[in-house]
Amino acid sequence: MTVIAIGEGGGPAMTPDSPMTPDIGVLGPVRVVRGGAERHVGGPRERAVLARLALDAGRVVSVERLIDAVWQGEPPASARGQVAICVSRLRKVLGAEVIATASPGYLMRVGEDGSDWARFNALLGRSRARSSVGDRAGAVGLLREALALWRGVPFEDVPGLRADAARLQAARLDAAETCAELELELGLHDRVSKELAVLVAEHPLRERARAQLMLAHYRAGRRAEALRVYQDTRRALVEQIGLEPGPQLRGLHEQILRDAIPAPAPADAPSQLPRQPLPFAGRDEDLLALDEVLGDGLSADAPGTVVLCGPGEVGKSTLALRWAHQRVDWFPDGQLHADLVGVDGAPVSPFVVLDRFLRALGVRAIPEDPGEKVALYRSAVARRKLLVVLDGAVDSAQVAPLLPGGPHTRVIVTSRDPLDEFAARFGAVQHTVEPLAVEESRSLLSMLLGADWLAAQPQEAARIARQARGFPLPVRRAAALLRRTGCLRRADLVPA
Repeated sequence: MTVIAIGEGGGPAMTPDSPMTPDIGVLGPVRVVRGGAERHVGGPRERAVLARLALDAGRVVSVERLIDAVWQGEPPASARGQVAICVSRLRKVLGAEVIATASPGYLMRVGEDGSDWARFNALLGRSRARSSVGDRAGAVGLLREALALWRGVPFEDVPGLRADAARLQAARLDAAETCAELELELGLHDRVSKELAVLVAEHPLRERARAQLMLAHYRAGRRAEALRVYQDTRRALVEQIGLEPGPQLRGLHEQILRDAIPAPAPADAPSQLPRQPLPFAGRDEDLLALDEVLGDGLSADAPGTVVLCGPGEVGKSTLALRWAHQRVDWFPDGQLHADLVGVDGAPVSPFVVLDRFLRALGVRAIPEDPGEKVALYRSAVARRKLLVVLDGAVDSAQVAPLLPGGPHTRVIVTSRDPLDEFAARFGAVQHTVEPLAVEESRSLLSMLLGADWLAAQPQEAARIARQARGFPLPVRRAAALLRRTGCLRRADLVPA
């Protein structure tokens, strides 16, 4: 069945960004969407002509090739005239300028966004470019976007394009196997094994996919399953085409038997956490609260993001770094950190931060377009167990582009503002950081100046704790001044 959306009367002249530009789909049942509406028009002949032109968009397709697509070598005497009628009907649907007459046939004028087949190939090209510069995560993201364009089996309703259907299916399988290979290099064995099991069941003679499934099982600790895949593969090949497995598959089988497969080389994990301010006192309840929100083993639908809010110098950044350093083992794929206020006091653009994060994640070719940067960042961290600390956020707009999309990442944001809009949109948990209790301030002074000083100067210690109002930075500042000068002014204890 063909589903075609049209504008009545052929519509206005189109530009590449016009809402009337047709979107032709061949990665499944042939269809065209135009102007946001859908209408069932045409028959098998129109579908065949449309599909043939779309596959060769940008190149002249001879009338003879169109005739062959429609009648598979047995055309009637009126075939040329009937093809002309089909083209006329399609022009009314697509827009007159989309199909041009060009000797010895016709030329379809659509760009990359004009058909899913063109988009598929463009995404493959961009993925190869990413892979060539070592950006495996970015390459995987583009391949998955390309594979998501498929809606079913191409040309089931167009018998004259069976050979093209096989070519398109082969392109899809090659892309799926390339994606699996990159994900194996990234260590995503469990995910890869589930998807490859489906691919192998549908295409049992694809030796590359079989080898990848064996490797995924082996690296996930399922050696027996890996060997079973080989035996199933050998049986299928011998029974269906009378051949033994190829040398790659046999070699992999021998390596698994000898436990001689090397582990994949891990990508360098970023470790950007600044040194935490020490000593550290109190905050036991705050640390427990962070464990509950950001804890390891949370379900995929847990928030995974917390906003630590409160006035300046109350200790938000110190608390965030304390928890991050204590829980660093929870994030084997790395920790990213950004100060969102520049040295000049101005807010730092989130897209500047994205550049830094992408470089830290090993991405070498960073796009200029802000939207592409966000998409590439989310692809790069989508399947990593990663911590992101965003310190000193000014508003929600500054933070939103830096929020990863994967279920395994955790995010801590510190801000004087509670970022209500960010919490509402993304489900972040807001946690207010309160001043230290008096005893916690005294404990911090004891750590900074020593228990002997605290015992000899109880009144001075009480004054410092009281006048600092539980803000730890003024307490640290007072201790530093006392060590250096031996005296303290009242102004030195007022929080900024």
